[in-house]
Amino acid sequence: MGQWLIGAVTPRAAELGVELVTVSLGDLNLPFLDEEEQPSSGVYRHEHTGRWSAIVDAADGFIAVTPEYNYGMPAALKNALDYLSREWAWKPIGFVSYGNTSAGTRSVQHAKQVVTTLRLVPLGATVAIRIGDALENGRLRSDSARDAAGVGLLDELVRIAHALRPMRERLRAGTLTGPLPGSYARRLTPDDAQEVTVLQRCCWVDEAVVNDTTAIPALHESLDEVREWLAAWQTTGIWLDGRLLGMVRARRLETDWHVGRLAVVPDLRNRGLGRWLLHTAEAAAGPECRRIVLFTGSKSRQNIGLYQSEGYRPVPLADPDGIVCLAKDTSGRQR
Repeated sequence: MGQWLIGAVTPRAAELGVELVTVSLGDLNLPFLDEEEQPSSGVYRHEHTGRWSAIVDAADGFIAVTPEYNYGMPAALKNALDYLSREWAWKPIGFVSYGNTSAGTRSVQHAKQVVTTLRLVPLGATVAIRIGDALENGRLRSDSARDAAGVGLLDELVRIAHALRPMRERLRAGTLTGPLPGSYARRLTPDDAQEVTVLQRCCWVDEAVVNDTTAIPALHESLDEVREWLAAWQTTGIWLDGRLLGMVRARRLETDWHVGRLAVVPDLRNRGLGRWLLHTAEAAAGPECRRIVLFTGSKSRQNIGLYQSEGYRPVPLADPDGIVCLAKDTSGRQR
């Protein structure tokens, strides 16, 4: 059944940019739960638990292929679910079941009661295969309707995995509580290039109007260019309900800590997000940095006012060309 599913959904997975990873519980060879601590503690003493934890933690969603035994799911599946806790949270799970009279549907009903306790989100879509109708000479018959149902299961899994992404991210290490209720902040990566590109387009239009120029890189960068600098800069983004509300990037050049691309969505400006992002970027400067440096348009009075209120002072430029440089000495900062 698992081989059929992989064959049916692999072309669609490629279209969606989804990596499929197959795991056989038989090959995993988990003994019956033998950890001393509760799974919710995250304290694992055995190598097999750590290996299983890493596999589950890396995934964004699951499809369980399961038979039915005596109106329930197999013990191996129940055991594998019971081993972990946090790793399952806020991820979708779909089911392909197989059996005789009920096509394994009672196994899925049993499993859904368990997975919701683990904060897994079961899909509405399922695939149920009645063995007597589906097998011929010990092999699955070709069935275009079943193949389409498998693809539909994957589509729903991916949609819900994307929708639940903010819930998963808040559980992961490296996130900070954001400045707005329910918001959080984390380091942005090249995978966030689409959201960053949208944020730049909506935020730098005002700068273009105020400074009477469209020669602003943030307005023209391609996705590949955004991915490139996201890999090179330390960039922090604020998120709320899957929306990128603001960002700032920073990196060290010799003894200067350069801060840039400070942006907040227009509808949430003047609520302290920009100042919070600026403080976050400043706090990341290492002890080897002697000053913090940033640039803005010479006519961007609101930006300049914010920076000056935070202790930044103008620095003369040899070729200003409509740009203002401001800097703040860091030698007096507490470390």
